[in-house]
Amino acid sequence: MSAATRTILAGDIGGTKTNLALYSLGKSGKLEMLRNKRFPSADFDSLNTIVAKFLTKSDRPIDAACFGVPGPVRDKRSQPTNLRWPVDGYSLISDLKTTNVHLLNDLAANAYGLSELGESEFEVIQPGFVASEGNRCIVSPGTGLGEAGLYWDGNHHRVWACEGGHSDFAPRSNVEVQLLSYLQSRFGHVSVERVVSGLGFGNIYAFFRDTGTTPELPEVAAAMNVEQPGKVIVSYATSAKCPLCVQSLDLFSECLAHEAANFALKAMATGGVYLGGGIPSKILWKLKTPAFRAAFNAKGRMESLMETMPLKVVLNDNAALIGAAKYAADSLE
Repeated sequence: MSAATRTILAGDIGGTKTNLALYSLGKSGKLEMLRNKRFPSADFDSLNTIVAKFLTKSDRPIDAACFGVPGPVRDKRSQPTNLRWPVDGYSLISDLKTTNVHLLNDLAANAYGLSELGESEFEVIQPGFVASEGNRCIVSPGTGLGEAGLYWDGNHHRVWACEGGHSDFAPRSNVEVQLLSYLQSRFGHVSVERVVSGLGFGNIYAFFRDTGTTPELPEVAAAMNVEQPGKVIVSYATSAKCPLCVQSLDLFSECLAHEAANFALKAMATGGVYLGGGIPSKILWKLKTPAFRAAFNAKGRMESLMETMPLKVVLNDNAALIGAAKYAADSLE
C-alpha cells in the first residue's frame, strides 16, 4: 500500500441494519470501496461490537472514520431514535486508535452523499427548473423518517441536520383527521414519523383495519406475523390483491408527498427535493403517478413555486455510506 494511500471506515447505522465499508483514499482524493457488509442492528449490543466484527479480517490502520446515526448528535455521542443502544464516538476513538472519528446525523450523511452520485442513480419524478445554486433538501422514510437540508453558501452546498421527522403530523383531509385521532389514542403525541415511515405503514394499515369496512385478508395478517408490515403492504398493494393494502399505500404516498412538500417550502429547495431511505425506491411506480406529483405541488398560492422544484428519488441505497466516507475523507484535508 502506498504511503499516500489512506484508509477510511464509513458506517450507515439504522434501526434495522448497519452498513459498514472500508475505503481507500488515494493521492487524487478519489475514494475506492474495498469491502462492505451489512449487519442486523438488533443482533448486536453496540456499534463497537459491529465494527470489531467487521474489522476482524483487516490489518489496515484506520486513518479516519465517520458514522451516520439515526438521531441527534451532541459531543460525539448519540442515542439513536429507533435503536436500543447508544453510539459513543469517544469509545470508537479508543477502539480504532485514531482521533479522527466523526458522528453525523444519518440524513446529514445522506445529504453529503448526494453530490457523489451520478444522474443514473436518481429517478426523476418532477423535472422542475434546476437552480444549481438553490437550496436542497432530502426526506428519507425508512424504519423511521429522516430529513436534512443543504444551503448554498456562495460556493458550495453546506449540509444541516434536523429532527423534522419528529415534528407534529398535520392532517389535511377528513380521513387524515380520523387517522390522527386514532394514533393519538395509541401514542399520545403523533409525529409525522408515525405516518411516513416503515412504522407508519403498519399504523395506517391498523387504522383502516380497525375503523373501516374493508375486511382484512387472513393471508395478509399471517404474512405480517413473519415479515415487516411495510414489506407485506407494498407487495400486496403492488399486485392489487389486497384492497386494505391498496388503501394503505394510497394514503401513505399522499402523506409522503405532503411532508416532502412541507419541508421543501421550509428549506426553499429550488435546487432539488430528494426522496431517500429504503421505501421510495420500492414504490417508484406509485411515486411516478400524476396523483403523487399533484399532492406534492398542492400548496395553494405556492403551487407555481412547487412545480419549479425538481423532485427525485435516490436509487443508490449506499448514499449515506458514501456521504459518511466523503465527510471522513474531507476531514483529512
